[in-house]
Amino acid sequence: MDRAQKERVVEELGQIFDSSGVVVVARYEGLTVAEMQDLRARMREAGGLVRVAKNRLARIALEGKPCANIADWLSGMTVLACSEDPVAAAKVVESFAKDNKKLEILGGAMGDTALDRAGVEAVSKMPSREELIAMIVGCIGAPASNIAGAIGAPGANIAGILSAIEDKAAA
Repeated sequence: MDRAQKERVVEELGQIFDSSGVVVVARYEGLTVAEMQDLRARMREAGGLVRVAKNRLARIALEGKPCANIADWLSGMTVLACSEDPVAAAKVVESFAKDNKKLEILGGAMGDTALDRAGVEAVSKMPSREELIAMIVGCIGAPASNIAGAIGAPGANIAGILSAIEDKAAA
């Protein structure tokens, strides 16, 4: 890899670190190519990406970035999982690590907050952006639904009473 290629990798990694809501660092020693492709496919489906880069270049790209605290974990065979959604990468990596014991999660960063192993696990249990939006919409729609039900209830009750009286008279 010549100097120009290294500069492009550092620039690309810098952009990834700037735009990511969460970055997870894991050790992938022992993973087969098929297992790594599975991890990449899962991450792509969740809207994130998996990147393997030279640790030295990743450290250079981290300089001055909010998530610079993950540089301590960059030794050995490490993989970076990133996503704009603050929980997507953590969810995918946690799920993959449960299925495959060869992937060891070291930690990560959410903005300028460092996450240890337990922190990544806690983030993975949080609802995603889409789930939060659905919950908010449900909360907003619930009062209107309750009001509509309360307004319609007296009419339904009267209709039920009239139907009962009609059935009684017919019998």
